[in-house]
Amino acid sequence: MAGVCQCFSMDTLLSRNDALDDDPFGGSDVVPTRLGDALIARITQAIHDGRLKPGDALPSEARMAASFGVSKPIAREAIRQLAAMGVVNIQQGKVTRVQALDAAPLDRFYRFAVRGRSTGLTEAVELRRILEPPIAAHSAERRSDEDIARLDFILARMEAALGDVARWIEADLDFHEAVAASSGNRLLDFQIRGLRPVIREVMEIFNSREARTVADWRKTYERHVRVVEAVRAGDPQAAIIAMNKHFEAAEAAIAELATSREDSNDHEDRTGS
Repeated sequence: MAGVCQCFSMDTLLSRNDALDDDPFGGSDVVPTRLGDALIARITQAIHDGRLKPGDALPSEARMAASFGVSKPIAREAIRQLAAMGVVNIQQGKVTRVQALDAAPLDRFYRFAVRGRSTGLTEAVELRRILEPPIAAHSAERRSDEDIARLDFILARMEAALGDVARWIEADLDFHEAVAASSGNRLLDFQIRGLRPVIREVMEIFNSREARTVADWRKTYERHVRVVEAVRAGDPQAAIIAMNKHFEAAEAAIAELATSREDSNDHEDRTGS
């Protein structure tokens, strides 16, 4: 009511200050413009600053709404968007917790993007062709002894899986992710891991060809070995060349098979079969 003075006891003020001290968001209201975005920015800032760490529970929607001076529906929608980004984990009946970043949101995005266009698989091959040679170069410059040991272990798995499509694909996927992980660039690492389901589909097309011989499998394996040799030697230019040759040897067949599958899908869409 206008003109009425609101008075608070010292105990009330101290209690409120104690609550604010425990508030990872600082207890300041957000500007009432694009409230959801502002709330997301404040929460992510708390994570970046280390006030909230992976595994920490978020305050309740009611407390967050009070902390930021927004409504509970706005707080709820902000949490949902953070969950879609992979920043927090929501479980029915449990508290919402901050989680370490992973590639799951990119995984979902790439699967949707590839299936949304008839040329999706071909575009995925082109994207890998652009990304992976410079990733190999960074790996050669920055890899650790542990990275080399991991790559050697995966090569041994690949050699043991020659001719076994399912086992080979899993080892091959792990190989490319290991190269990206050793690049020292977390965003590149996320990109390759996010592409895993799309890359798997391309590999299934390529490796399911009936004409593949034992010699073909061995040549593919040797191309992976040359990438690791360049990375081990710390030679970024050799790593780029080795990865490019790896793709050059496979991309024509992949493109042809992917185009064939895409044409088949277009035909099925038109005929409804």
